Amino acid sequence: MTQSETIFDTIRQRLTTAQIGDALDVAGFTRQFLPPYLRAVGTPDILVGRALTVLETDIAPGDENGEPFGLMFRALDDLRPGEIYLCTGSSPSYALWGELMSSRAQELGAAGAVVDGFHRDTAGILRRQFPVFSAGAYAQDQRPRGRVEDFRCDLTFANGVKVADGDIVVADVDGVLVVPADALEATVAAALEKAGVERDVQEMIESGQSTSDIFNKTGVM
Repeated sequence: MTQSETIFDTIRQRLTTAQIGDALDVAGFTRQFLPPYLRAVGTPDILVGRALTVLETDIAPGDENGEPFGLMFRALDDLRPGEIYLCTGSSPSYALWGELMSSRAQELGAAGAVVDGFHRDTAGILRRQFPVFSAGAYAQDQRPRGRVEDFRCDLTFANGVKVADGDIVVADVDGVLVVPADALEATVAAALEKAGVERDVQEMIESGQSTSDIFNKTGVM
């Protein structure tokens, strides 16, 4: 097991996006959560993996010719074990992910998918138990409406979050955030420390101490 895989296991077993996000804030990375409308399809466990970044774009009326779906098939086939297909760039007018894409990603050993837009084939995705985060379900197909313009490229989400290929994606019921690859080890160490303090705070609350006193003692609440 590589060092990164060990850190990923630690995140899955001991941390939440809230704790990691707080650690990133303290380190000066204050814009790391993706838009709040991105939610899990079903109730998967915490999702952790490196991003395969994918840039989607809308097809202008009259420009439907060309390679169907653009570079989507190449991007999907380029997924490596443990990676997360991370897509943004389109308007919210069609689905960016579905059951067959989930099937291919699963066969390649991918960890999951996070799409800044809609998914479809909800029943099939749930049946496969493949972790997907999206803005919701909407069955309209992307084929005549959108295409993948580039992949393994830098992305910027509408709320200003910047993501590089290979950055770490962490997603749970509270949201989706991105940890810069070169900040992973320090961020997880700080988040583990924060988690320990939170356990102490919980004990202080249960012992009847006031929130003001607890915060003055720990800086956490």
